[in-house]
Amino acid sequence: MTDSPEKSLFDAPPMGEQERMVEAILFASAEPVTVAELVARMPHGCDPAEALVTLRRRYEGRGVNIVKVGDAYAFRTAPDLGFLMQKEHVEQKKLSRAAIETLAIVAYHQPVTRAEIEEIRGVAVSRGTIDQLMELDWIRLGRRRMTPGRPVTFLVTEHFLDHFGLESARDLPGLKELRAAGLLDSRPLPSGFGQPTSDDEDESPSGQSELFED
Repeated sequence: MTDSPEKSLFDAPPMGEQERMVEAILFASAEPVTVAELVARMPHGCDPAEALVTLRRRYEGRGVNIVKVGDAYAFRTAPDLGFLMQKEHVEQKKLSRAAIETLAIVAYHQPVTRAEIEEIRGVAVSRGTIDQLMELDWIRLGRRRMTPGRPVTFLVTEHFLDHFGLESARDLPGLKELRAAGLLDSRPLPSGFGQPTSDDEDESPSGQSELFED
């Protein structure tokens, strides 16, 4: 007995067609797209997660790759071809040492309060430093600590992960890699820079991040 025409209307498109749909959505999107968003935009019964597995494999070794950014996916230029895009980059104002240290502390110790940042750095953190990092959309506010004063915590954003080509906070490089890449100079880091901040409210979107390791 053959299936009725009505039933075929609800069949999901072939996987090859689903891959084309995912490819089109990612290509047209200015921001990384989650699997949940793909499910919501594609016909009923589609499996974008399976389509992504094949597409990511297909784009390996090409000029553009499909990369995972937090819980989302996006097309990005292959890392080894980034030099070709240099003329397209708008030169940004370099971050101050205070901003770089603050950003690194948030990335490696999140969720972390302003007082904890100051304790690690050994100096006060200006409001301007925090504001600059938030305007760049590299750090964001987290939940308040259940301690006296209920201080807010800070975490890095998915935009930060995307900008530095990281899938999650676990992919953060160690101290040697940062210095080799020219992201840190040879001056000593603040005392306690590699010591984790204890907190039972781990809000990091990717879980507990690694610490600097020499």
